[in-house]
Amino acid sequence: MEAAVAVFGLLFVLFVLAGVFVTVKAVKAAKAGVDRTVAQARRTVEDTSLRARQFAQPGVVGELAQLRLSLRTSMRATQEALHSGSSEDASLSEAIGLFERLSVHGHELDDELKRLEREPDRATIAARLPEFRERLERITHSAESLRWAARDRARKFADDDLASLSDQIDVESGALRHWTRAEGAADPLREPVQERRPGQGQGQSQGSGQASAGSDNSWGPESEDPPAITARDPRTQPSYPWQKAPRTEETTT
Repeated sequence: MEAAVAVFGLLFVLFVLAGVFVTVKAVKAAKAGVDRTVAQARRTVEDTSLRARQFAQPGVVGELAQLRLSLRTSMRATQEALHSGSSEDASLSEAIGLFERLSVHGHELDDELKRLEREPDRATIAARLPEFRERLERITHSAESLRWAARDRARKFADDDLASLSDQIDVESGALRHWTRAEGAADPLREPVQERRPGQGQGQSQGSGQASAGSDNSWGPESEDPPAITARDPRTQPSYPWQKAPRTEETTT
């Protein structure tokens, strides 16, 4: 009795722990989903404000907004291309590591440009814009190199798979059309027809036929006539699923 109580108590504790574990996992998943939604909404708002500032505020402020928008667009496109392809190609892990290192420089440049938007000294900002533009071009060029390399690799794999699939389909199609080769081939059971030479006469053919008949009779009894070929009973023929069953004639006595 005590053993049964101990077993039930242990099972109860296991069920409670399993319920707690499932609840924690669900809460973490929900929190991660909320965080992703909030981050995506924040990025959307920031991108919208940058586009509005680019057209509404010409000059230094509009130039800074354009630089930030170009940086964010390029880095986001590269991140999506690498992470979407990493699920099918494990060799992109090294490229993802390089992109993470590049993202550090991208975040530094974005934060610096964001601080300069509140800088009152517009002349100093305008003097330093070529420097920021050069840094932006170096970062975006590296990001584009990774992005297009990942896309070219995925397209190469798709082309190779399509070529291999086409070869397999051609082989299978040839195997399915085997009757075309069988119809054109000669029948091995058919006896070749001997052509009569022009010099041979009717007497020679009859003499040779009599000699052969005599030689055949000298070695054994006369050959019997070949058995007559009778028609096959349709009731004994094998039937296939796509054929109709043969009709049986009713006999009256």
